[in-house]
Amino acid sequence: MIEVGNGIAIRDNELHFRFVRARGPGGQHVNRSSTAVQLSFNVAQSESLPERVKQRLHRIAGGYMSGEGVILIFADRYRSQRMNRRDAVDRLVDLIRRAATPVRARVRTRPPRSSIEQRIEAKKRRGQRKRDRRWRPRDED
Repeated sequence: MIEVGNGIAIRDNELHFRFVRARGPGGQHVNRSSTAVQLSFNVAQSESLPERVKQRLHRIAGGYMSGEGVILIFADRYRSQRMNRRDAVDRLVDLIRRAATPVRARVRTRPPRSSIEQRIEAKKRRGQRKRDRRWRPRDED
């Protein structure tokens, strides 16, 4: 079980790991060992997550989530498979924590009178500057 917080825990059998070759520099080590981790977590079929968290995850997961509701995280930051696995799980837990925190309702406020007056003054100055640039015929003496 992986504790996420807010009474949410993910069962280990809901996480699927796949180990692949990492990208980038590293010489023979990176060419011969599969240290990169692909973590997939099916949000739609998860029994560990409440429905409100699933819906919020769909909105905030962005490019991590496929059309079928599967979050796919690729971790190849470290040279060891164990560290990459931990990194992938930490990133998933962070994503779920963000989805689990309730969204605070925005309290509507009015702008202060001083800022309204400043905005109107700036508009007047700009309008005056544009009026000053207009072409006027010269008075012929």
